Amino acid sequence: MVKYTEENIKTLDWKEHIRMRPGMYIGKLGDGSSADDGIYVLLKEIIDNSIDEFVMGSGKRIEVSVKDGIAKVRDYGRGIPLGKMVDAVSKMNTGGKYDSRAFKKSVGLNGVGTKAVNALSSYFKVKSVRDGDAKYAEFTTGEITFESETESSKSRNGTELTFQPDETIFKNYKFRPEYIERMLKNYVYLNPGLKIIFNGQEFYSENGLKDLLNDTIDDKTLYPIVHLKDEDIELAFTHTEKTQSETYFSFVNGQNTTQGGTHLSAFKETYVKVIRDFFGKNYDASDIRKSIIAAISLKVIEPVFESQTKTKLGSNEMGPDLPTIRTFMLDFLKSKLDNFLHKNQEITEAIQRRIIISERERKELSGIQKLARERAKKVSLHNKKLRDCRQHYNNSKNSRNLESTLFITEGDSASGSITKSRDVETQAVFSLRGKPLNCYGLTKKIVYQNEEFNLLQAALNIENSLEDLRYKNVVIATDADVDGMHIRLLLITFFLQFFPELIKNGHLYILQTPLFRVRNKKETRYCYSEEERQKAISELGRNPEITRFKGLGEISPDEFKHFIGKDIRLEPVVIGKDMTTEDMLEFYMGKNTPIRQNFIINNLVVETDEA
Repeated sequence: MVKYTEENIKTLDWKEHIRMRPGMYIGKLGDGSSADDGIYVLLKEIIDNSIDEFVMGSGKRIEVSVKDGIAKVRDYGRGIPLGKMVDAVSKMNTGGKYDSRAFKKSVGLNGVGTKAVNALSSYFKVKSVRDGDAKYAEFTTGEITFESETESSKSRNGTELTFQPDETIFKNYKFRPEYIERMLKNYVYLNPGLKIIFNGQEFYSENGLKDLLNDTIDDKTLYPIVHLKDEDIELAFTHTEKTQSETYFSFVNGQNTTQGGTHLSAFKETYVKVIRDFFGKNYDASDIRKSIIAAISLKVIEPVFESQTKTKLGSNEMGPDLPTIRTFMLDFLKSKLDNFLHKNQEITEAIQRRIIISERERKELSGIQKLARERAKKVSLHNKKLRDCRQHYNNSKNSRNLESTLFITEGDSASGSITKSRDVETQAVFSLRGKPLNCYGLTKKIVYQNEEFNLLQAALNIENSLEDLRYKNVVIATDADVDGMHIRLLLITFFLQFFPELIKNGHLYILQTPLFRVRNKKETRYCYSEEERQKAISELGRNPEITRFKGLGEISPDEFKHFIGKDIRLEPVVIGKDMTTEDMLEFYMGKNTPIRQNFIINNLVVETDEA
């Protein structure tokens, strides 16, 4: 029996607690392959403080640089008071945001965020310039290593923070510019007039959420973007021609609430009510919202989020002794949207036409959908195409704790290896039968008529809305050969054609598995590239045994568990900013054969198999 005495009770200081339980402060850790991985939360916490300075009227420019895993943020706000500079980044419950008069609708976390960054960084530096004086201090994993004296300075007021995430916590991490750019764009959309410079690239917005939609939409819109604003709310929306699902961007006090929350639910509900009342018809909610793309930003006093990383709003009120968010939203839409619709007949008619078309399409598909659902249920149960996990990703209150993954594989051997190696709690496997259909240019009806697509859609539970997605990560796991690459392309085409938001919202990945195994009697190395193989050969000594993995089925389950466990390598599927979805599909899957052939020839990598 273990003794329980005073010696068993320990008190952790602030940095020890953060380092022992980092998930409490920054969510999941990750290697940077996902937009919500911890390294981006660290960067966001630093930038949030600079945004608050801009909101308070101090500093219209923020400079962000990321190079070799080191991030630096320089703002031109008021600068941290020099006498409290060290405390502000290294003492819990110390900050300027406890004074609600100054920061009633603050972005930052009352100073907790900066301290979390400090504690989780192998190197952290804070420098403040204030009214002709400057001071800086350096830290390692939260421990101060140097504090300068106050010196005179001719630099402009402001704060500069530099940090390098601790690789013992964020293993093999890599900052991905596309995720940082998306974050910074959101900041300027929400703060018109703010200029952010990232590695020399400038981000700026004059029209707020209207610019967000203009920069995001790559489909033809049915009518010009509707842009409405009031003191604590901003809304922009339109309907698109080809996109079938609903797409939302939601924000609270400048925070991108990627999981929505009470404000988004209130908008969706009250939007439907106002549209029904305006037309005097009880249209189905799904027909009213089908193909809508909307961005909404709300400012709430003392908001309550459902996690430290603030991805979902839990508050029901606009603030203490203020109306509920739903009441506020309904009043805003009844006033602003109803007036707008009365004054803009062409847009009103376009919205009604979209509703009528959606209603007709829904009724035409209803019979096919019913048969498809019944078939999917039978096949899933009896043929076990889906080997499910015990947890599912959804938008419930506990969803932030779930990191469930669906691996999409082809062939019995590959799916068998993953199935035997997986974590049955959070990892599921869906087995394809042969190559999927090239669905480019086909209508949504094919999703229900094609058995593989219908079953995949049913497994993901995305028939009606991405909000019902059962898995956070959808991972394509195919062989690294020509056939495997082709299957990847066909699956990506399927998602781009019918469910582009799944990609845009950062749910789709490619599983990276090693190409080589290099080992001697003492050590085994798994190599994901030719460069890693050469390095392993040189470090393991003469004549190591080298194995070239030709396919996933050749990797034993005992080995495979290393590649889908805590050290899993995922490559996110990201839609490039220089090509629309339609252009991308046309190029890769359309009939432009000579152009595509030349592209392949010019970009061909010839692999030498020395193994």
